[in-house]
Amino acid sequence: MTDTTRLSQRSMAFVLAGGRGSRLKELTDRRVKPAVYFGGKTRIIDFALSNAVNSGIRRMAVATQYKAHSLIRHCQRGWNFFRAERNEFIDMLPASQRVSEDMWYRGTADAVTQNIDIVDSYGVEYIVILAGDHVYKMDYEMMLRQHVEAKADVTIGCLTVPRQEASAFGVMAVDKDSRITSFLEKPADPPATPEDPDKALASMGIYVFSWKYLRDLLLADAEDPNSSHDFGNDLIPDIVKNGKAVAHRFDDSCVRFEGSPSYWRDVGTLDAFWEANIDLTGFTPDLDLWDTNWPIWTYSESVPPAKFIHDEKDRRGMAISSMVSGGCIISGTEVRNSLLFTQVHTNSYAVLDHSVVLPNVVINRSARLRKCVIDRAVTIPEGLIVGEDPNEDAKFFRVTEKGTTLITQPMVDAWEAAQ
Repeated sequence: MTDTTRLSQRSMAFVLAGGRGSRLKELTDRRVKPAVYFGGKTRIIDFALSNAVNSGIRRMAVATQYKAHSLIRHCQRGWNFFRAERNEFIDMLPASQRVSEDMWYRGTADAVTQNIDIVDSYGVEYIVILAGDHVYKMDYEMMLRQHVEAKADVTIGCLTVPRQEASAFGVMAVDKDSRITSFLEKPADPPATPEDPDKALASMGIYVFSWKYLRDLLLADAEDPNSSHDFGNDLIPDIVKNGKAVAHRFDDSCVRFEGSPSYWRDVGTLDAFWEANIDLTGFTPDLDLWDTNWPIWTYSESVPPAKFIHDEKDRRGMAISSMVSGGCIISGTEVRNSLLFTQVHTNSYAVLDHSVVLPNVVINRSARLRKCVIDRAVTIPEGLIVGEDPNEDAKFFRVTEKGTTLITQPMVDAWEAAQ
């Protein structure tokens, strides 16, 4: 290999963004999981796309399937800065029955197979397959280098996790050279890493292939009637058995504060979503959204700065240990340990505590909300109290076992109808 410094420029990112995200319950009633809001102004998919851009990859495709409108609109508005004349672009690839009138994407591998002609037109040497529904910062160039230097057929991004927690993942057994010797889906007794008997390597759902190799593999898989046409279930186990699969440790390419732990989150449940957002309000959060050397790009709305008004006892507009986005008006409301997205308007005597409030929410007077996730464009009625009596809350709202309460407009409407 004569040049390892520009592998990203010879690569494309293929983002799998069609998952339903059903564990997020009503939060994904109108949007797919990668389009769910996160961190005050971004969407979950922005992390995979930003990692690609920051790594030097300027050719991308996003495969969508379920409830894709919100995701497609976001990408059109926030990711329209690519210049085709410089051979850079982002293509949206909805499941559009291009192969057969009765065939949507049948699995993660099939989503690529059905778009082989489009990937061919890109003229790339390498393809980075990404999940569009995880929150992390990673330099894919380093993974590409390892792939080429190891002469691997596939390189798989892996998290180092405590072995007792690895049963929830697809787990890699590797030798001392990081070659994968077996791939086990959610094993009861996960294999340990060579260097630490208490750790295991879990798949991140990130794969690097040469496009020529993957193309042949996909065409063969498409003809297999016994295949589920999925990377994790079909293609990866076959390569581990018959080819050369190599593990890339996330610790080696995670972008983070010096000395801080590597950060990767699957925010696929309401509790995980709430916790990851609230973590950002901490003194020094593990996820650094302020790093200008590795920015998280997104659609930036043109909104005025946040405003805080009223300064009276019990009617003071203030926010403590919180993140408040542009366009918010905090009018006589006490906000603590909370994260507010754009255009949230609150009113006097209200209290927000450890709550995640999505865009365009209105919180009326004297509402008290604790440990809540409030969906976009909800109007909270005057005097609504949530988070103090979980049994009462559960009559109208979704309350998790850990006590996180999701509030949507239909739930509010039902509460108001019962009053």
